[in-house]
Amino acid sequence: MPDGVDITTPNAARVYDYALGGFHNFEVDRRFAEDAERAWPGVTQLAHDNRAFLGRAVRWLAGTGIRQFLDLGSGIPTLGNVHEVAQHADRDARVVYVDIDPVAVAHGRRILAGNRYATAVQGDLRRPQDILAHPEVAELIDFSEPVGLLMVAVLHFIADSDDPAGILRQFADATVTGSCVVLSHAVPAVDAAGQENVRRLYQSTPTSLHVRTPAQVMELFAGWQALDPGLVPISDWHPDPEDADDPAQRSAVGGVARKVTTR
Repeated sequence: MPDGVDITTPNAARVYDYALGGFHNFEVDRRFAEDAERAWPGVTQLAHDNRAFLGRAVRWLAGTGIRQFLDLGSGIPTLGNVHEVAQHADRDARVVYVDIDPVAVAHGRRILAGNRYATAVQGDLRRPQDILAHPEVAELIDFSEPVGLLMVAVLHFIADSDDPAGILRQFADATVTGSCVVLSHAVPAVDAAGQENVRRLYQSTPTSLHVRTPAQVMELFAGWQALDPGLVPISDWHPDPEDADDPAQRSAVGGVARKVTTR
């Protein structure tokens, strides 16, 4: 564990790791995840459903020829994560994971040791220029070629005051035509009470949860061309034949958009 890490406060990346069945987490993260499941039954499955959406989107992008990915707010790269999917399509595909949590980054770097085309770096999504200027990002990601920007289940941890649309715009400005962004985001749930219970739990962590309407999420795609089927519940985005339609998935929407002009 890196020096100075607070293991008394739940962390979103480690909570997500536990929900996915990982082991890079602490007791405080496990208690938080279990409290969240009691507060909103099905929220743990939602984490798995979101990971499945990420995998389908990366496979789809790899099928279009994109061979480099910048995973922003990545959490911990565990089973079925981006580098496995991308490098299955092309063993030379390049992946940089970025997360604010030093534990997620430390574990990510251990997991990726020996993988010359993938790494994990620490960075604050609210400071795009610092991430873009990071030497390890520059070493693996060639911004003169199309890039897959992955912002999956992360922008709902960014407050309006931190300008999530502006954050995405800064990353867009660094990319060329043909680059794509993959985005998923929490939206109002059918079980509004359960979702509100979980939102309140997150108020006790460094990353508060900000639920936005589908229309507000769609505004984040401004300047990008949304690709079929558009911004939809994550269960409806190019589902695999064996995927079940889980009502909980409709509390998160996802989509892929392409950059069609160079600023």
